[in-house]
Amino acid sequence: MPKTPPKPAPAAPKPRETPQRAGRARPIADLVGDVGGQAFRRFGFTQAALIERWAEIVGPAYARHCRPLRLRFPRGQKDQGTLAIAATSALAPMLAHVQPQIIERANRILGHAAVARIVVEQGEAMTPPPAPPPAPAPIPEATRSTLKDIADPDLRATLESLAQALAGSSGPPKIR
Repeated sequence: MPKTPPKPAPAAPKPRETPQRAGRARPIADLVGDVGGQAFRRFGFTQAALIERWAEIVGPAYARHCRPLRLRFPRGQKDQGTLAIAATSALAPMLAHVQPQIIERANRILGHAAVARIVVEQGEAMTPPPAPPPAPAPIPEATRSTLKDIADPDLRATLESLAQALAGSSGPPKIR
């Protein structure tokens, strides 16, 4: 029987070299997009621009009452997707009338034909907290002197509140 040659001994592992930094430090904004991108992909968004620029896509009036939920594409494609929007029940019919504009604006922001259709689901929109009320206007001195004569403190407080509201307005009340 022929002799088999002995196997060579394994080579000793090379010491690991520490890589040298190439270039400068990266801006934090570059890294945040990577971190946020993972979270957006997890919830069905491959593009954070839809969420970040939602008010620009649908307009500020609609943005208060709706929000994007997810963007789903057909298997193996990155275009012709379906954008799901959560909207209050009163806004859903109005969104149906502006769907072509929403699709066009979303595709313009994303840079390609990513959105082909929109599905509106009933849901709550995340609205920003309301702005604090403005500081009350000072009561004119002539009005203040007439309120001093009122003995009932509750009535005086109510009339002072009314006088402040009227002092801060110009003209009759307006419904907005």
